[in-house]
Amino acid sequence: MHVEHHPLMNDFPELRETLHELRQNDNHFARIAGEYEELDKLICRVEDGVEMLDDDSLTSLKLQRVSLKDDVARMLQQAKGSCCGGCGG
Repeated sequence: MHVEHHPLMNDFPELRETLHELRQNDNHFARIAGEYEELDKLICRVEDGVEMLDDDSLTSLKLQRVSLKDDVARMLQQAKGSCCGGCGG
């Protein structure tokens, strides 16, 4: 079974330049983005059957991936000068 990866460049195509700039210039962003992509690769390996993990652990990893992607999205929007959504404005 082929499982689709979720690389950040594909998930935020309109923010490719910002994504690249933040990876180069913001260590915190680079760490979060790197954690997200490593976790995505692990999840795909489990779903492809290359690595074994029980369902509860896989679900936990997927929730972590969503949380990291939310953090990345928020940082990307802030870098573009857009509201992160947390202020209600």
